[in-house]
Order: sequence, then structure tokens, then C-alpha cells
Amino acid sequence: MLRASAPNLTRLNASPSPAIAPFRFDVTPPLGHALLGGLVPPALAIDDELEAIGYVLLTHEAPIVVCSLDWAGLMNASYRRFREVLAQAANTTPDRVALHCVHQHNAPFICEETQQRLEQDADVDPVFDPIFFGDCLTRATRAIQVALGNPIAVTHIAHGSAAVEHVASNRRVDRDEQGNVRAMRGSACADPELTALAEGLIDPKLQTVAYYSGTQKVVSCHTYATHPMSYYRDGRVTSDFCGLARKQRQAEEPNCTQLYFTGCAGNIAAGKYNNGSTAARTALTQRIHRAIVASEAELQPEPLQTVAWRTHAVFPESRVPSSVEELGATVGGAEAPRIGKILHAYWRSWEARTLRQEPLELSALHLNGIAQIHLPGEPFLEFQLHAQSLRDEQPVITIGYGDGGPWYIPTADELPRGGYETIVAFNKPSIDGLLRGAIGRLLDPA
Repeated sequence: MLRASAPNLTRLNASPSPAIAPFRFDVTPPLGHALLGGLVPPALAIDDELEAIGYVLLTHEAPIVVCSLDWAGLMNASYRRFREVLAQAANTTPDRVALHCVHQHNAPFICEETQQRLEQDADVDPVFDPIFFGDCLTRATRAIQVALGNPIAVTHIAHGSAAVEHVASNRRVDRDEQGNVRAMRGSACADPELTALAEGLIDPKLQTVAYYSGTQKVVSCHTYATHPMSYYRDGRVTSDFCGLARKQRQAEEPNCTQLYFTGCAGNIAAGKYNNGSTAARTALTQRIHRAIVASEAELQPEPLQTVAWRTHAVFPESRVPSSVEELGATVGGAEAPRIGKILHAYWRSWEARTLRQEPLELSALHLNGIAQIHLPGEPFLEFQLHAQSLRDEQPVITIGYGDGGPWYIPTADELPRGGYETIVAFNKPSIDGLLRGAIGRLLDPA
């Protein structure tokens, strides 16, 4: 089932001048905090701080909030609660908030209902700290309130793109004669046979959307489709190579707020070009940074004339959950029994939500001819390429990792092909059609 809202078009040439209020606040977990929802070792050290970075876009309509979090995931009621806090602080409604995680794995992964399901199991530590989560919400409110006290006039918008060299590769390239996945090429890969295989299907372009006040670039938003991890499972909290590249660019342009988003990267990672070493992390960081700089070099500002915000709600159906044993066997190793319990609790939380008919809310921000789509979960790259195919002549930026409740979202064709992603894909194949239908409606210029 899919529900649509009518387009909400703001013609800026007939309204007061628009403005933008960039904000940022710290979301670094304390030492000892669970990382990746308890699926990897907890925080033992802080290599670099995690941030929430965003902006409030002000027109004569209700404000629009766009925010990127250096977290692994935020889902279900916790995702809804975070959006509600951002909306209240910005004096808008939650349906006008786009909130996305970058999806670094040595970072928090938060679902309150999953926490409740695991509370009685002595073998499982808490998957997040509610006090830390509450502190982050308080910081969010304060950051937006401060930002709104000093909004910046927006006069122009621009789009740029650049190819990223030797970062993304498809994880699902090793297949048998029937097309089923045999071995996964993950975020890091030391198997020479797997790294020798082709990149596979990727989107090589990093895309940038930038806001200007006169000739000054004030906010720059970058999106690229790959899992953003070089290595993890060591308890060292970090924004990893995509976050480090963003921070490098921020240091170079302190007067422009830099945001980074992850595209539809459910089946995309750096494994072909990453052996999991510190040297590889440095190289990946520089490759993303070079692409950011090259993309911004293509920016050609044009007057911001129209803004449209569209929303759609979809109601997926949960699959029958896999067993604790099957889920644990996917990534658990010696920890399989504990990992299986945690994954099963995440799945049951999503199943309960679908039975309550609580939707996934998708949205799109249209700026002149530029469209930016906000999707939930970990969508496969094919959804991003589908969105681009619907508007060949105008830029389409597709951002994933919004509401993380559904976990992976493979295409209907890939769901029976095996591989880790399909085991922790919580929905029936019908979500493929729901997502494609929503993308088409969000891009509809009518």
C-alpha cells in the first residue's frame, strides 16, 4: 500500500527571500557504549568525533530540515522520535524532516523497541544507552535553536558531480552458473580471487548540491553510494573514510557547512580496493576528498526560483523472521548465539511495527530542476539507478539510510539469490514495487 501527498510548491520569486540555517552537534558515544547495536565490540577509544550536521531551509512555507548523522542506524520509534525533536526545534512538522545515517559501523545503532525485547536476556548487553540518546536529542534542539537565530539568505543553488576512482565495488559479484551468490566481497577483503573480480554494478559518481548566499557557498551536500567503512570491529569510534574526507573539506572551507550522505549502498562497499589496513583507510579518504573537490569545481550557481517538498508513505509487509540460529550464522562466528538473538530482536521489532501499520515515510526535495530523494533502510544500488533513469536530463540525488527499521532492501530479483544482505532483509519482495512506485511519484513534476 502506498499513500501520496500533494506537491507543496513554493515559488520563491513570489515570496520573501529564502534563508538557510546550518547546524551541527556532537553525537559521539561515551566509552563502553555499544557499537552497531551490540553486533561488534563496544567503544574502547575515540579516534575522531561523530557529528550530526544539517540545515533548516526557510521559505514562507513550513521549514524543511535535512540532517546527516555519523551513526550506523536509527530505526522505528527512535527514528520517529529524533525527527519529531528536529521538527519541534525548527517549528515545522516531522514529515518535513529528512534524517539519514551515514552508516559507519563503529558507531551507535539505536532502536528502543529492540532494547526492550532484549532487556530480560542476561547474555546480551544493552544495544544503546537511553541517557546518551536523550542527551543527543537535547543537543539537537539547542543546535537548531542557535542556528535559527542567525539564518543566512539563500540566493542560488548549484549541482556538480565527479567520478570516484577505486572506492566502490559490488559485493555480490561471485556467483554460480544459476546466478546465486557464492561468496561476499565485504567492506574489506583480503581474498585475492574476490578482489580480482570486476567492480560489478556501481554508480561511480559523487554528486554535490550547494546553496549560495550571493557568491558565497554556505552549505555543500555530497552523496555517494558505498558502505562507508574501511575497517571496524576494533572498538575505535570513527567517522571512517567518508567522514574523514568530509572533515578534511570542512577544514579547507570553514565558512561552508559540509554534509555527506550515503546513497543506495546496500550491495556496494570498498572491498575490491580495501584490504582493511590503515594505509587503505588513508587512500580511500583521499579518493573521496578528491571527488568532493572535483564535484564542487563543476558547480555553476543559478538563482533559486522554486522549492518543492513531496512525501509518500508506504506500508511494507514483513517476511517471516529467520531463526535465531540462521541469523547468528550470518556474521556471528563464535558469537553466533548472542548475535542471532540481537538480530532476531531487530527483526521482531520491525515485524511488530508492520502489524501496527506504521508506515515508512519517504520524501523528496526539489530545488529548481534538482531532485533529492530520501529513502529508508539499506536499499540496493538498483533503486538509485532506477531513480536516475526516470529523469535523464536533470540531476537526481538518491540518499539511503533513513529509517533503518527494514534493514536491507534488495530488489525482488536479488532476494532469492542468497548472500548476507538477503538473510537480514526483513520485508517481502513486494517492497521492491512499493519503493519504485514511490520514487516515481516523488519525481513526478506534476
